[in-house]
Amino acid sequence: MGKERYSILFSSMTGNTKELADAIREILPEETLDYFGLCKDADPQSEILYIGFWTDKGTADEATTTLLKSLRNKKIFLFGTAGFGGSEEYYQKVLHNVRENIDPSNQIVGEYMCQGKMPMAMRERYVKMKEDPNHKPNLDMLIENFDRALSHPDKADLEKLQKSVLR
Repeated sequence: MGKERYSILFSSMTGNTKELADAIREILPEETLDYFGLCKDADPQSEILYIGFWTDKGTADEATTTLLKSLRNKKIFLFGTAGFGGSEEYYQKVLHNVRENIDPSNQIVGEYMCQGKMPMAMRERYVKMKEDPNHKPNLDMLIENFDRALSHPDKADLEKLQKSVLR
């Protein structure tokens, strides 16, 4: 990416996406960093923007979506986390939905998604829903996914992200 000025902007409800943002910051030159922080507070002037989001109803959260819609003539690297992870197909669907918010004058220079842990209240809600004799049949699968997500983003997720950024 050379000597281009860059910013790392993110929205992180549970800290997962901030972990990814920190991993990106670790490997890029500090002297060309313009801004590191929340999407909602940003006025991005940099040539390249690393924009991180958490997944909300199959797309980026509202703060990120608002930012993406406002950008023109930028190079954008998207990175995000999703509680319901594990499937590259699902991540591609989310990224497709996120890209719908990006003006064609921008250039997407990279993308990365991984699973992220969810708030414990979600698991408690699933367990409570199981008490209902007519509960949805997928609750066991949702609880298993929740438990699998607890360790993410892990070291391997962060290393894959860093490799994607440095490509």
